[in-house]
Amino acid sequence: MLTSHDTRLLGKSDLAISPIGFGAWAIGGADWKFGWGAQDDAQSVAAIQRALELGVNWIDTAAAYGFGHSEEVVARALDGLSERPYVFTKCGLVPSGDGGAREDISRSSILAECEASLRRLRLETIDLYQIHWPTDNLSDIDEAWAAMEELRESGKARYVGVSNFSVEELERARKIAPVTSLQPPYSLVKRRIETDVLPYCAEHQIGVIVYSPMQSGLLSGAMTKARAEQLPDNDWRSRSPEFTEPKLSRNLELAERLRVVGARHGRSAGEVAIAWTLHNPAVTGAIVGARSPEQVDGVARAALLHLSDAEIREIEAT
Repeated sequence: MLTSHDTRLLGKSDLAISPIGFGAWAIGGADWKFGWGAQDDAQSVAAIQRALELGVNWIDTAAAYGFGHSEEVVARALDGLSERPYVFTKCGLVPSGDGGAREDISRSSILAECEASLRRLRLETIDLYQIHWPTDNLSDIDEAWAAMEELRESGKARYVGVSNFSVEELERARKIAPVTSLQPPYSLVKRRIETDVLPYCAEHQIGVIVYSPMQSGLLSGAMTKARAEQLPDNDWRSRSPEFTEPKLSRNLELAERLRVVGARHGRSAGEVAIAWTLHNPAVTGAIVGARSPEQVDGVARAALLHLSDAEIREIEAT
């Protein structure tokens, strides 16, 4: 079980977060383009509560996850708790009318989204409010980040951060107001941020909470070729190149390498995949999704798994 001794400060904030946070993407349900298929809300609530029992102290959700449904499920899970965890959510992706989403980081949209998220989450203040995606226009960040700072100053957000920003976009935002954190994708399959993004965040004391450390289940040890081929149409992974050939076989080979390392510790491939991301000193925490208490039990201990340098080299060997 994680304790307060295991927490890490997120950037320059006073948010002392557990190395693993509960990722609420999948629990948003299937009724949008990037859903994970149908979900059982009761199981989702139980998964969140189990994560909290094990010492996870933050939840990462977004208005776009099921277009509000994920936030509503999070609120259900937190109802009646004497002490709630930190709640992080995001803005900037709005319904596009075809089941998908489009970027809108205008001031009016951000302010309206924040009010809607506060209502769904039943909160007065969001602990970390993040821009989900930048637009193709770098200059759009000026209005967007000023709006985020406005929310922070008003007390509707304790801290503000970004997700999926490049170094150039981070630098643009920092000229307007401080950036508490960045949420980028990071896994053994997707390592691009190691080149410039992670060093930049370390230099400027920007906290980093990575998402998809198990590459959306590919590196969990539970994914097989047959299972990948049978993913339902309403599961976005069925359309992902990483879940189809020729990449699928290579990714499953990597998962097997993780399984071998994990077996020495009595841990799963997925736990090793998560621990690998946390081994990078620029990473503050990892967002780990789960849809049932059993899935939580299978990954929560990854925060306490310390890989040796030799094991890191073994895992990264090509």
